[in-house]
Amino acid sequence: MKTIYLIRHAKSSWANHQLSDKERPLNQRGISDTQKIGKKLNELGFHPDKIISSSSVRTTETIKLLCQHIPYSFQDVVFTSTLYHPTNKDFISVIENIDDATNSIALVSHNYGISEFADYLTQDFVSAMPTCAVIAIDLEIDAWKEIIRGIGSTRWYIYPKMLD
Repeated sequence: MKTIYLIRHAKSSWANHQLSDKERPLNQRGISDTQKIGKKLNELGFHPDKIISSSSVRTTETIKLLCQHIPYSFQDVVFTSTLYHPTNKDFISVIENIDDATNSIALVSHNYGISEFADYLTQDFVSAMPTCAVIAIDLEIDAWKEIIRGIGSTRWYIYPKMLD
């Protein structure tokens, strides 16, 4: 059995219009939401074997803040531009390169790609993930290359407003 955690970045700032989309940082709400989600992830026993993140500023800041609450070192996070506004094919290309000895991974990315990938894996997740949402998806597979549409089942799904 394998587990994928999909994490959408926290709320980002639009205050500086000079920045490119990839350079936008988190806003104050995003920072606050990340603290709430980080605490909840710790309560849930969230401890992926590997974390891979989009290389954007907002995803980097999101996972850095989450790592303050979970037993995972920020220095061990792998960053890739492939997860910046990805398609299902992009997610799969990242996942297929993971060693099969790794049983759980967390992917930090952007909408709409991350919501579409959650739906691809479970075929029952049709809502758009709000900022800082996390979904845990269990897969009845032994190798990451065995991923196909609908193979996953949702274990849990959290987002900041449900924790208020």
